[in-house]
Amino acid sequence: MEKNIVIIGAGLAGSEAALQLAARGHRVRLIEMRPVRQTAVHRSAHCAELVCSNSLKSIKPDSAAGMLKRELRMLGSYLYGIALENAVAAGGALAVDRDRFAAAVTHAVVSNELVDFQRREVVDLRAECADAQAVIVATGPLTSDALAASIARATGSQHLAFYDAAAPIVMADSLDEGKLFRQNRYEGAPEGAAESGDYLNAAFNKEQYDRFIDELVAAERVVAKDFETRDLFQACQPIEEIARKGHDAPRFGTLKPVGLTDPSTGRRPWAALQLRAENVHGSAYNLVGFQTNLTFPEQRRVFRMIPGLENAEFARYGVMHRNTFIDAPQLLDSTLRLKGDAAAAFPVPVFVAGQLAGTEGYCEAIRSGLHAAISASAFVQGIPAPKLPLACAFGALLDYATNPATSDYQPMHVNFGIMTPLDHAPRNKRERYAAYAERGARVLDAYRDSLVACGLLPSVLLGDLSGKGDV
Repeated sequence: MEKNIVIIGAGLAGSEAALQLAARGHRVRLIEMRPVRQTAVHRSAHCAELVCSNSLKSIKPDSAAGMLKRELRMLGSYLYGIALENAVAAGGALAVDRDRFAAAVTHAVVSNELVDFQRREVVDLRAECADAQAVIVATGPLTSDALAASIARATGSQHLAFYDAAAPIVMADSLDEGKLFRQNRYEGAPEGAAESGDYLNAAFNKEQYDRFIDELVAAERVVAKDFETRDLFQACQPIEEIARKGHDAPRFGTLKPVGLTDPSTGRRPWAALQLRAENVHGSAYNLVGFQTNLTFPEQRRVFRMIPGLENAEFARYGVMHRNTFIDAPQLLDSTLRLKGDAAAAFPVPVFVAGQLAGTEGYCEAIRSGLHAAISASAFVQGIPAPKLPLACAFGALLDYATNPATSDYQPMHVNFGIMTPLDHAPRNKRERYAAYAERGARVLDAYRDSLVACGLLPSVLLGDLSGKGDV
C-alpha cells in the first residue's frame, strides 16, 4: 500500500500544500482538527478560513507584496487562483469574499481524489509518521496545546514560543537622518558622530516627550481575545503600559537618555529612543524596547511623533498576542525541513510551513505551503530541489526565517528591508522598488525553468494563471 504524505492543518499553508502535492501525483492525508476541536477565533469548519482581515495586501508589481503574488502566479498556486476568482473591490489590494474563498478552497480539497481529508486533532506528531513518507506541519499560530507539547518534546521547549512580542521595524530610507544621530551609549559624541556607533538615536526634548507620552497612553489598543492572557505579557511589558505606570517611567527604561550626547546640543537629551539595524545591510531598523499592543493605525500615528520618524514606513508593526511559532533559524533548513537533533527525533522528514514557521501573512503562508510541497515532493522522488534565489520575495523571507545568523527571531512578512540590496540602487525610492521587482522577476523565471526541467513543476500548473495578470 502506497504511503501518504501527511499534512497537519488545513489552513492556507496546509491546503495549498495538499493541492500542490496532489497535482504532482502524491497521495495526501490532510488532517484538520476543526470542528472536532474549535479555536477561539475560527467561526466555521472550512479550510483556509481567514480570521482577521480579508485583504491579501497590495497588487502593485513594484511592492514586496506584489512580488510575492507574481511568485504565486508563476508557480501555479491554487489558493491564489481561488482568491482571484473570489476577489472583491479593494483598490490597490487583493481582497476576497472570505466565506466564498474558504468554501471554494474546502471544495477543492475534499473533491480531490488524491486527498484523504480527515477531521481530528493530532496530539502526537511522531505517531503521524508511522505510515507516512513525509510530514508537513502547518497548524498555524493557534496550534493546539497537545500538539505544541509534542513539538516541544521533539525540538526542545526553548525553540517554541507561545506569544509574539515584537517591536516595530521601520525602513531605513524613510527615516530623517538629519534629526537622528548615530552613537552607542557611554561613547560620548565622537568626531563625526553621525557616522559612528551601532545605534541610531532619536532625541526628545521635554515638550516633545510630554506630547508623545500623552498620545501614547491615550492611543487605542488591541482588544485582548479569550486566548490572550496576562501571562503573555510577563516577559516584556508594552511601552504604553510602562508609560501608564508613570509619565517619566519610560525615561528610566526604554527611552532613557543616559550615556548619550546629542551632537546638535552637546548635551544629554531629555529622552531618547534607540534604533538597531535589523540586518547587515542596514536597510531596516528595530525600535528597541518598543513592544506594543497598540493597533496598527495608532502605531503609525503615535510612533511618527518620534523625532526623525515623522515619515516612517513600517516593515513590521509591533505585536503582542498569542502566536505559537518555532525558532525556525535554529530548526529548519532552506527546504523548511527540520534539521539536526530535531530531525533525528522522527523516522521520516518533517517540514514546517505557514505561521508556525514564522512566515507571517496570508500570501506568505500560501507561498510557504507551496514551497514545503515542492520540498516534500523532491524528497519522495529523490530529486534535488533547485535552491530558491534570495532575490525573490519569498527567497528573502526564507533566508530570514532559516538563516542561523538570524537572532531574536520573530515572525515576519515579505518586505524590502530583508532583501539583498541592489548593486546599483537608484536614489528614487519608487525606482528602487521597481528595480527590486525587476531583479526578482528575472531570477524567478530562471527558478521556474529549473523546476520544470527537473520535473518538480508539472504541466498541469503551467499557464493556469499566466493570463490573469497581477490582480
